[in-house]
Amino acid sequence: MNSIGLKRSDYVGLKSTLCTGCGHDSVTNHIISAYFESGVSPYRVAKMSGIGCSSKTPAYFMNSAHGFNSIHGRMAPISTGAFLANHELQLIGISGDGDTGSIGLGSFCHLLRRNVPMVYIVENNGVYGLTKGQFSATADQGSSLKSGEINPFTSIDLCSLAIDMGCSFVARSFSGDAKQLVPLIKAAIQHRGTAFIDVISPCIAFANHEGSTKSYQAVREHLKALQELGVISPRSEVQVDYGEGETHEVELPDGSVLWLKKLNSQEHELNNPSLSQKVLREAREQGQIITGLFHYDPKAKPLNETLGLIKKPLAQLNEEDFRLKKLPQLFR
Repeated sequence: MNSIGLKRSDYVGLKSTLCTGCGHDSVTNHIISAYFESGVSPYRVAKMSGIGCSSKTPAYFMNSAHGFNSIHGRMAPISTGAFLANHELQLIGISGDGDTGSIGLGSFCHLLRRNVPMVYIVENNGVYGLTKGQFSATADQGSSLKSGEINPFTSIDLCSLAIDMGCSFVARSFSGDAKQLVPLIKAAIQHRGTAFIDVISPCIAFANHEGSTKSYQAVREHLKALQELGVISPRSEVQVDYGEGETHEVELPDGSVLWLKKLNSQEHELNNPSLSQKVLREAREQGQIITGLFHYDPKAKPLNETLGLIKKPLAQLNEEDFRLKKLPQLFR
């Protein structure tokens, strides 16, 4: 049982219909673990998605949660509307590199700059899996398809873009790294604004060959972690092996502590966007896939505070609430 008396089985969904070995299924398991360990009630969660292999993922976790599968590239505006209608729901959006990085890119940018409170996960494999594996906008220049075709275009780095757009929580991880990804998702759940996580999630069918820079082998050969992470909840006994290197602790809104141990004595300031961009750029130039938490700003105002929304969710207002004598009370 977790802190609210639920079992891990209460957080699972339908049986996956994705290809055996798909990285997306690993991400699903990490999401289940993170929400179970965080003690979040599935009944208070809204699962959002668009179109693509990644957007099938919400069916595979938290059956009892709310859900909305939008049209291609429109998860971001639908999520914004859902939050404005009922900010008591905890939103998690699962998208792909096509759904977010191509057709949905404009909507994604506006969600970030508005700081809509939600966990936004992109399952990034560099190909369009549902349409037989063409290059996506995040495919690295010079990588190849199974047919041998070479990608001539520069890639869009979603983490760099998120930082530029003012996102207040930006991270990257690998679908096969539960030790890093589960704490990242747990920290994202507690964040007050948009928590964006770019997850490299290899496509077993169309991007797991020699020449793909997002295959399992390529990722493992070029993976480099910025820091080790862990989340200590207020209920947990503090047992952390700091080892060598500097450790930084960040308090989360619910009183939990996110700890980050810097590796190889790397200097990194979470609230320095310019430094984060430098780290990402240097990693790309060296052919590395760097993972970890790049940017975190706990002081950024979430959308409901920026707009001065009333405390009662708009979806719950009734005729009586709109009477002039009642309106001042709603803002208290």
